[in-house]
Amino acid sequence: MGTRGHAVVSQFQNVTRARVPAVLSGVELIRDGRSEPFLKSRPTLSSAALQWKGVALESHTVPAGFIHLHEHPEHFIEVVLRGGVSYEVSRRGQTRRFISQPGTICLLPRGSEHEVHWLRETRHLVLALKPCLLSDALEETALESNIELREHWDLVDRHISALLTAMVADLEDGSPAGTLYSDSLANSLAVYLLKRYSNLSPKLERYRGGLSRSMLDSVLEYITANLGDKLDLSVLAKVAGVNIYHFARAFKQSTGESPHQYVLRRRIEKAKEFLVQPQVSVIEASTRTGFVDQSHFSKVFHRIVGVPPSQYKSSRSSTRSC
Repeated sequence: MGTRGHAVVSQFQNVTRARVPAVLSGVELIRDGRSEPFLKSRPTLSSAALQWKGVALESHTVPAGFIHLHEHPEHFIEVVLRGGVSYEVSRRGQTRRFISQPGTICLLPRGSEHEVHWLRETRHLVLALKPCLLSDALEETALESNIELREHWDLVDRHISALLTAMVADLEDGSPAGTLYSDSLANSLAVYLLKRYSNLSPKLERYRGGLSRSMLDSVLEYITANLGDKLDLSVLAKVAGVNIYHFARAFKQSTGESPHQYVLRRRIEKAKEFLVQPQVSVIEASTRTGFVDQSHFSKVFHRIVGVPPSQYKSSRSSTRSC
């Protein structure tokens, strides 16, 4: 890293202490005072390995039978992916029966307690969301304890479904921009839940005019200095000095790209610079530009550049030798 890079890191060393939501290891329940996985069987898809912050996403085949009394330690969203199914929810001595179709959503606030009887096997997408994401979407003075979500067992909401579908796509793609895209999607989900399903009526004003030149320069310098590291949306918002709710929108107004699109493009550009150096391998180029692993790097590089990184490196070597 050059002198300028060190100066940027020094300038923003306190910014990295901005509050970043904790990584969730998975979707968990509390039963008999102990935390345990959502189901005993392993999920067919999980965000755990990618260490998304403040949110965990899993896909499960849920068998017919009882899920005994349990509590949700985080806000919880469940979407039926396949198969119409009847199920019964028991809580405080009362039982309610529902019939769900693909796309039906269950939205439960943190602390919800119940047991569920699924009458036949079905496939679900489940998501846990830390309450701090909702308070962080508001002004810094907002308290988590002041925000309550309303419980829904038989909900159809295309906006929630679209956000979770985008999360699944990013997860299946290996989160090529790191956690920036999942951060942005989780923030959008938190804002939507606040507006539509909370006890509050937040007045979230539209951010106009983008970031100022000095704000944008600070953010771009920070990204450049930390391109090979994990970049957090909340930290970038702190660098800009704006609320996280406004940051992604203002950044796109200023650059024409969302933060994750900009970072992904810059990482590919930097990787191309590394690949023309004979001493830098494809694996090293992948690591030094912040990709999860070489497989994801190769997939994304091929999609954006049009050829695999190994072929790109070989072609540039041939050009130099001629």
